Amino acid sequence: MVKPFVPQLVYVEPRALEYDLGKQLVAKFEDMGIEIRETTSHNQIRNLPGENHFQKYRIAKSTLVVGIRKTLKFDTSKPSAEYAIPFATGCMGHCHYCYLQTTMGSKPYIRTYVNVDEIFDAAEEYMKERAPEMTRFEASCTSDIVGVDHLTHTLKRAIEYFGQSELGQLRFVTKFAHVDHLLDANHNGRTRFRFSINDSYVIKYFEPGTSRLDDRIEAAKKVAESEYPLGFIVAPIYLHEGWKEGYKEMFEKLEATLPAHARKDLTFEMIQHRFTKPAKRVIQENYPMTKLELDESKRKWKWGKYGIGKYVYTSEEQEDIKDTLGSYIHHYFPEAKIEYFT
Repeated sequence: MVKPFVPQLVYVEPRALEYDLGKQLVAKFEDMGIEIRETTSHNQIRNLPGENHFQKYRIAKSTLVVGIRKTLKFDTSKPSAEYAIPFATGCMGHCHYCYLQTTMGSKPYIRTYVNVDEIFDAAEEYMKERAPEMTRFEASCTSDIVGVDHLTHTLKRAIEYFGQSELGQLRFVTKFAHVDHLLDANHNGRTRFRFSINDSYVIKYFEPGTSRLDDRIEAAKKVAESEYPLGFIVAPIYLHEGWKEGYKEMFEKLEATLPAHARKDLTFEMIQHRFTKPAKRVIQENYPMTKLELDESKRKWKWGKYGIGKYVYTSEEQEDIKDTLGSYIHHYFPEAKIEYFT
């Protein structure tokens, strides 16, 4: 069982102490005996401990910055929601393929934002703009929010906030099983709690620092028993020797554990493995021993957002993935909805 995240080092932006959550977190980390440093801004963090890139990267991934979210303009978050709602940035997991590797560059530390009410106020404006349409907010575009929430309880506040909302719904996804503090939240069915799942091969070789599949499935069962709408993201779908058996076994485990009532409103999202040239460079620098297959010649090139092309599986392989995993979902969860494959 992967233990809940505890930072090795905490940085605090001075303005964070103008907010109750900022003060509470500093008091909590002082009580825990964690080293706390001040920084004028996360961009000013220099001289993280470590002898070389490898060590510095790992220490950065266990460093937490307590700060404020200055930009309250939300990014769009298709296809899973209308907007990304920013409560945190960065992740304590070490997934070799993760796109945060390139978006966060040389600063892979975790940031949590304490001006939560201002973020809610901004969300309210977006909801008003779209009224009377429903607006969905995705809370895990830039982080695995569950991985840090046992410390901050920001996500729990958000679940309860959207639980009272008429025009908003919350969504997030996690690879962590540390969900107990979220089970009694007043969600009123307005938050879809999703787990990222994969076959044992992918989790073993490419997802160090995250909860194992059995622990994620057990956590999903608890979440279902707390009456949350439930979903699963199968991502990244990765072709390796024996992948069809591996994914079949994953769905069998899921089917054996989920309570019956959870199957009536169950969603699946499927995302194939992809990478960009910049991502490949960063992955090979941070995880030089990775078994991840990053051979451009075996892939199909596809235009991505912002003009950056990415390498995806060939059209035939994509059809095979869609047919194979689609048939497993229809077989084991006939009432479930497949939201998209990308």
